[in-house]
Amino acid sequence: MADHIEWPDDGIILYDGVCVFSSRWVRFVAKRDRAGCFRFTPIESPYGRVLAIALEIDPDDPDTNAVLLDGRALRRSDAALAVLASLPGWQGVAVLRQVPLWLRDGVYALIARNRYWLFGRRTSCSVGGSGLTGRVLTRV
Repeated sequence: MADHIEWPDDGIILYDGVCVFSSRWVRFVAKRDRAGCFRFTPIESPYGRVLAIALEIDPDDPDTNAVLLDGRALRRSDAALAVLASLPGWQGVAVLRQVPLWLRDGVYALIARNRYWLFGRRTSCSVGGSGLTGRVLTRV
């Protein structure tokens, strides 16, 4: 996957809308993102599918979340750490970037492979709740 992507939107978090863990992640970020820097798109939406394909993520079998920040596309542990480090009070997690990528992404992949078993799966896509009004993109 290319590190740089030409995309009309920035601060977009692509997530698995049927995954309970991913939906909780989105609510966690939205609650702490007081400045409203991030917007969200479930991979199951038309917008999310187009973005996933552009990021070379299989929209029918997603293995990662992704975030677009400052024209850069980040995936796996890099995406999670970049988002967390952008949130007020969470800047300290940036130190985890010192952990070798193979180890961070290995742990990420282990959780991602087992996320439905560990946390559950919805039968339909969750696009958030009241705290996400106007921040979820679903249409191209």
